[in-house]
Amino acid sequence: MPEEIVAFLKEDLRIKEIYRNMVFQKIIDRVARERNVTVTPREIQGHADNFRHEQRLEKADDTFAWLADQMITPEEWEAGIEHQLLRKKLAESLFGREVEKFFAQNKLDYDRVSFYQIIVPYEKLAWEIFYQIEEEEIGFFLAAHLYDIDENRRARCGYEGKLYRWGIHPELATRIFAANPREVICPFHTEQGYHILMVEEFLEAKLTSEIHDEILEKMFQEWLENEFNYTIHNLA
Repeated sequence: MPEEIVAFLKEDLRIKEIYRNMVFQKIIDRVARERNVTVTPREIQGHADNFRHEQRLEKADDTFAWLADQMITPEEWEAGIEHQLLRKKLAESLFGREVEKFFAQNKLDYDRVSFYQIIVPYEKLAWEIFYQIEEEEIGFFLAAHLYDIDENRRARCGYEGKLYRWGIHPELATRIFAANPREVICPFHTEQGYHILMVEEFLEAKLTSEIHDEILEKMFQEWLENEFNYTIHNLA
């Protein structure tokens, strides 16, 4: 059975990914020992209890049934939880104090904007729609619903959501963050087509717990990749 699993993973081109994750875990274990970062049984139990509550595994029998379905033992589940918590605690130990500085240096990238857009394939059509919106012959949302080239965006009447500046194409970001709320931005061209944009609101960047965790994970993952490359180079 183990040989069959390995063969399948090789055929499915996942053996390299699993190997990388194994090396990552060895790096985490080693550096955690060096820095005296540990996970207590109480922390593991607390994480397990939270998971059981979220999954509505209130009874012990329900938990054992779930573990059997996942083909793992309680000990293996606890070991997996320990690895997750150790990774998180090591990341905080290594980079927790640097997150605020990184955020301050890159604050503009974490500004968010809520906006709508219409993308059409032809310049003439884009300008016709723009002038119709300007003359209030048609509303922006209805125009997006009728003319946008993307089916999903048509269903959302052009709504793109609340996005970070870093997550928006640079050309779009330049135009969006220079606009005023509710202003319809005249058509311009990218490889996607001809865009008409409208900003709903700007959201100034704040170092929330969510952004803190995003930055921490980014810094930790970059460090882990560097450690991985160093380890593999030394083994070669």
